[in-house]
Amino acid sequence: MNINGYLDYIKTPWGRLFYRLVWHNLEFKNRKILDFGSGFGATANHLAKSNEVTAVEPNNELLTHRICEHHYEQIEGSIEALKGMEDGSFDVILCHNVLEYVENRAELIAEFHRLLKKGGILSIVKHNKNGKVMHKAVFENNIDEALSLLNGENAVSMNFGTINEYEIEDLQDCIEERFVTDKVYGIRTFYGIHPNSFKEEPDWEEKLFTLECAVESDAVYKNIAFFQHLHLIRK
Repeated sequence: MNINGYLDYIKTPWGRLFYRLVWHNLEFKNRKILDFGSGFGATANHLAKSNEVTAVEPNNELLTHRICEHHYEQIEGSIEALKGMEDGSFDVILCHNVLEYVENRAELIAEFHRLLKKGGILSIVKHNKNGKVMHKAVFENNIDEALSLLNGENAVSMNFGTINEYEIEDLQDCIEERFVTDKVYGIRTFYGIHPNSFKEEPDWEEKLFTLECAVESDAVYKNIAFFQHLHLIRK
């Protein structure tokens, strides 16, 4: 993994936009929050300003470079780290860009259900293949990879390996008896296919943030966004 490259990326206007678009739909205060697969800790650190946050991450290399400007509890581990936690421990659980890389999605979602209080929120951010096809075809002009994705092949992340993508419908067997789908937002509908020459303009980030927020709940646009953000409510 190119640690320094990724840390530099999240400081760019386009890197910041991803987190801003996620965070503005996670405006919690005085909640107990679990961030599973916390990575560099950007979201855990942000939410720790106003909440009690526990972060779980298996990759020690990421933890070495984690962002920790605000206090939160960091645990190194994966699903086994959840087993000893008490039922109903959390008001909110985050699982952002994680389910693409685990083999035990159903087991993990069942564990989230156990750990959430009744009425608690499970926040899932997932890759969206339609958005990837748009990015490959428009931004990268990589028609071969766009066609490959359309034919069912998985994309590969430079930092995290093969992305085993899934549709929201693929989670139904895991969630239908446990959760109600409350909201689905699109993330990175436009800015990922903007030419790089635009992205250094002084007001580009703010304008694109406003535009992305304006369409994030519109079915047409969220179906072609690069990522989708699900809010599920525990039954």
